[in-house]
Amino acid sequence: MTDWTSGYVADIGYTFGYYHELNPQRVKLAFLNAGLVAPEFGTACELGFGQGLSANMHAAASVRSWHGTDFNPSQADFARELATVSGANAHLYDEAFDEFAKRDLPEFDYIGLHGIWSWVSDENRAVIVDFIRKKLKVGGVLYISYNTLPGWGTFAPMRHLMTEHAEIIGAGGVGIVSRIDGSLDFTEKLLATNPLFVRANPLIADKINKMKDQNRHYLAHEYFNRDWHPMHFATMAKWLEPAKLTYACSAEYLDSVDAVNLTPEQQAFLKDIHDPMFKQTVRDFMVNQQFRKDYWIKGARRLTPLEQALSLREQRFLMTAYRPDVTLKITGSLGEATLTEKVYAPVLDLMSDHKIRSIAQIEQAVKDAGIAFVDLFQTILVLCSNGTLSAAQDDTATTKAKKHTDKLNTYLMLKARSHNDINFLASPVTGGGIAAGRFQQLFVMAIQQGKKKPEDLALFVEQILASQAQKIVKEGKPFETTEQQLVELTSQATEFSSKQLPIMKALQIV
Repeated sequence: MTDWTSGYVADIGYTFGYYHELNPQRVKLAFLNAGLVAPEFGTACELGFGQGLSANMHAAASVRSWHGTDFNPSQADFARELATVSGANAHLYDEAFDEFAKRDLPEFDYIGLHGIWSWVSDENRAVIVDFIRKKLKVGGVLYISYNTLPGWGTFAPMRHLMTEHAEIIGAGGVGIVSRIDGSLDFTEKLLATNPLFVRANPLIADKINKMKDQNRHYLAHEYFNRDWHPMHFATMAKWLEPAKLTYACSAEYLDSVDAVNLTPEQQAFLKDIHDPMFKQTVRDFMVNQQFRKDYWIKGARRLTPLEQALSLREQRFLMTAYRPDVTLKITGSLGEATLTEKVYAPVLDLMSDHKIRSIAQIEQAVKDAGIAFVDLFQTILVLCSNGTLSAAQDDTATTKAKKHTDKLNTYLMLKARSHNDINFLASPVTGGGIAAGRFQQLFVMAIQQGKKKPEDLALFVEQILASQAQKIVKEGKPFETTEQQLVELTSQATEFSSKQLPIMKALQIV
């Protein structure tokens, strides 16, 4: 009998995560920062889309044609249901990569893989590279993320031990969650014997303790597949050579800000390395890189300084955070760093009205603050890296996408009546998803039904909870009375109305 899972965990669904790095709208800022021509994207593809939340949000919130596949039929079925609801131009399948590659598919401007590469076999990796070689257009971009060495070097032996325990000692037929719990219990007992391996690698114990509190669905797919292959950046580059891809830049905006990631000595050391690929490998050792999120391109073209400056000034952004809650702190590889208030505060104050502005407009508005353009751009880059600012697509795309995001969001909010599995809504302004918890989604639903006051929003949600005998749990204890729940919900609705609602309106979700 053929094992259709190919060793990948399939008896437990993947989490309903949304991954903003997969949003093609983010590519332009990263490419312009790297001095590269940022291509336009009309066709896009996601390989291994999981529950399909990212693929569907990016299809609904843009004017792009999206294709994709995930080998798990239950996940693919849910993803196709979302696509049907939104009416977006999304074509999603439940096929393995080799089967999907045989389809009559268009060439793509963009192909994305998030959390796939490290968890499949070499055979599947070869299929993926061949697919990219054949289907990625000249000038097209690949987004790919993967577990990286040297960051995983010390934990890899422990991960191997845990999966061996789950396979050999774990009771057959009890399900992956019970086997994960058994492996964690076994590992904890092993650590109690104070083995030399742990003494030589003291951070192992902290990692195991953190795993005990993590979602078992996440752990199953992260650690307990048959294939689990962290690799060096240079190894990844060799894999992608047949597809004629070259490294463009990191998809993590903050990676390009050396001051928060590298010491002055490390920065000077890297400047003496002229090979850009080897430089990335060395940098991974400096920051002990565990997970890379990178853009690769088939045919990179460089901008002149003038072209770069002009293109940067055209880029548009809006604030997607509540100004009083924004702290002037950022965390890089070196730890927490304090941002310069005289540079960041004028930009934050200007953008706090959640209106869309180009960098040229921001530059003009804060000119009296004496902020040099290079500092202004880095400010925007940093604020985008932590979600304080988000890139906005053009108004025409926003108008066309809104009818699809409205349908998708309505469906997701209906789902939120009974559970909190999906904590995102789609925005036609950003071309992607925005975090929105269960109660926030239900508050939006209440507003759409004509409710305005926080007390009315709270009562709307309480009635939904009461119909299912659901209780709000706070600090580990469920509320006993309806009055207690209403007090808590009114407090949350009041905060939502002052903080999140203006942002939701700016994002055209409300």
